Amino acid sequence: MGSTAISTQQAFCNLQKFTPLSYASSGRSIRSRRKLTVPIRCCSPTAAAEVAAAAVKENRREVLKNGDDKLEICRVLNGMWQTSGGWGRIDRNDAVEAMLNYADAGLSTFDMADHYGPAEDLYGIFINRVRRERPPELLETVRGLTKWVPPPVKMTRSFVSESIDVSRRRMDVASLDMLQFHWWDYSNPGFLDALKHLTDLKGEGKIKTIALTNFDTERLRIILENGIPVVSNQVQHSIVDMRPQQKMAELCQLTGVKLITYGTVMGGLLSEKFLDTNLTIPFAGPALNTPSLQKYKRMVDAWGGWSLFQELLRTLKTVANKHGVSIPTVAVRFILDQPAVAGSMIGVRLGLSQHIKDANAVFSLVLDEDDISNILQVTNKGRDLQKVIGDCGDEYRRA
Repeated sequence: MGSTAISTQQAFCNLQKFTPLSYASSGRSIRSRRKLTVPIRCCSPTAAAEVAAAAVKENRREVLKNGDDKLEICRVLNGMWQTSGGWGRIDRNDAVEAMLNYADAGLSTFDMADHYGPAEDLYGIFINRVRRERPPELLETVRGLTKWVPPPVKMTRSFVSESIDVSRRRMDVASLDMLQFHWWDYSNPGFLDALKHLTDLKGEGKIKTIALTNFDTERLRIILENGIPVVSNQVQHSIVDMRPQQKMAELCQLTGVKLITYGTVMGGLLSEKFLDTNLTIPFAGPALNTPSLQKYKRMVDAWGGWSLFQELLRTLKTVANKHGVSIPTVAVRFILDQPAVAGSMIGVRLGLSQHIKDANAVFSLVLDEDDISNILQVTNKGRDLQKVIGDCGDEYRRA
């Protein structure tokens, strides 16, 4: 990233450790950036209900764009990493029924990848069910976001095109709504070749929008400088992991690129299930029996440990009780209110459990200044994960 931009962010961070930019201006709520178009008529219950409904609707969707490329998504995305194994056996029919339930409830954006087990195939079955069994209005809101995570081989036009065709066939779509590109090794410059081929495929109509996943700020800048029309970057981001609000969010705000976040509820650690538990005593607390729980427990350890995490959960529970919602709902709302964040992922265990009520509660939740202050009092006690881990995505590229 350019020296001026970095020095500005560093100066800010020196003033207030880990304070999200969205709350840096005292006395001003993040809500001020989203203005309602419904006129307010005082003393009218009907008018108040209309305003509230308009606020929820406006909060629900976001448009990602770069130039003429644009894609509207639901701000709470259904993450399908859980279909890849390690979270319980997935029954195909039950999984597709669950996807229909999410879409019917307005949660109509699904995130997957070429390596998430049967995720793309499940989407293909699901989208055909929507085409046959649901009104066109619902089909128009459904989005399927996938990822391409290639091996570090030579990125020829034919290799890139054939790889994308596999996802198109599996998802049963002529054009991918979004292709999110991941690259393992920055010392191999082939990522620019791959992205240029993807841009050509977008021009041919095989991809609607191009995005990234787990790229750092420096490489995002290089990609944009090479004219690649990136609309978003998917990164790990939670109340514990605020790295994207350091260098990354600043560049995104300058360029219009948006962030899609995952790990926002830390695989379920940010929930009532883990409140008042002691994982240092064998079998005393819930088992860390999924890949996501194990992954994000390591993030907790890097950030400040289980005792500090319990303090955070107690604070989040107080906020949740105040608003009549759950801890995960508060955790997602907090991140959605951060600069440059267009949407946040909640993992779905299709056919095994569901979180439709909690997810939809995110759209009507408004965190006030006291809520934010109380949460920051705890998070500011944690370590700066930018110093511990590095920039966004660096956890995937460490020796």
